[in-house]
Amino acid sequence: MHRLPLRPEVRSWASAQLNGFSQIFLQRHPGCGALILLAIAVGAPSLLGGALLGGAAAWLTAVRRHYAREDIEAGLYGYNGALLGLLLSVRFEPSLYLALLILCAGGLSSLLLNPLLKAVRQRNWLPAYTSPFVGLGWLLLALGGPLELTPSAAAAVSLQPSWVETPLAVVRGIGQVIFLDQPLAGILVLGALFLAGWRVALWALLGSVTALVLAMLQGMPEQAVLEGLFSLNGALIALALGKDFRRPWWVLAGILLGVTLQPCFALVGLPAMTAPFILACWLVLATKRLPGLVQSAPSRPL
Repeated sequence: MHRLPLRPEVRSWASAQLNGFSQIFLQRHPGCGALILLAIAVGAPSLLGGALLGGAAAWLTAVRRHYAREDIEAGLYGYNGALLGLLLSVRFEPSLYLALLILCAGGLSSLLLNPLLKAVRQRNWLPAYTSPFVGLGWLLLALGGPLELTPSAAAAVSLQPSWVETPLAVVRGIGQVIFLDQPLAGILVLGALFLAGWRVALWALLGSVTALVLAMLQGMPEQAVLEGLFSLNGALIALALGKDFRRPWWVLAGILLGVTLQPCFALVGLPAMTAPFILACWLVLATKRLPGLVQSAPSRPL
């Protein structure tokens, strides 16, 4: 008995969803996305449903709004929704109400990203990166109390610098991009990036290590450093800016900016999430556009 082939729209949906998870790390690679899903399933299975729900809502909104098919299939309308699903699943107890909120948040992320993508392409704006996730994330976390969502109980973790914990903070940081604090999950994410390309994985590693060292040198909170909360932005900054192999100092400048900016969000009562990554990259890219500086290849419009 012959198996019926998958319908084109089913294949397209599956590919877009997997690409959406890989786009969290600025890649378009279904295999990378599949391994990232595996990392979530292994590191924090309770977050998997929210991640899939948020990504699917973002994708469906883009399809129903007839956004560019190439962008949808590339996973651009998916990664912000997936991150929002992860964030809300980490911060609040599961419920039907929370599932509906994730659906709404995922859809809104696509509605916000679409004009940003147009502005990048038509008006040469700076890349959007994860700005819809950060903006909506701040709003939804602030509304958690008024919406009567039940906060999740955070497990107390106490890490001390050692020849084991300090290196593990590097892979923790890569996993923390998707809210995974288990070293094994971080290793799986790193493996996913190797699948997308060895240079991709190398930039993520270098970014995570550099952010870790700079955070320690600047006397940042030890616990946050060892949990990988500084390294996560370092890895993303290196992935975003590391395509310019001729000028690695731009990457170093971006990571230094990210580490320096991160404590500022705590001062105003906001969780940093990936905001240091966004602001650091924007500052570096804006500086490179100043008259008299050599222009490099434009970044991808994420």
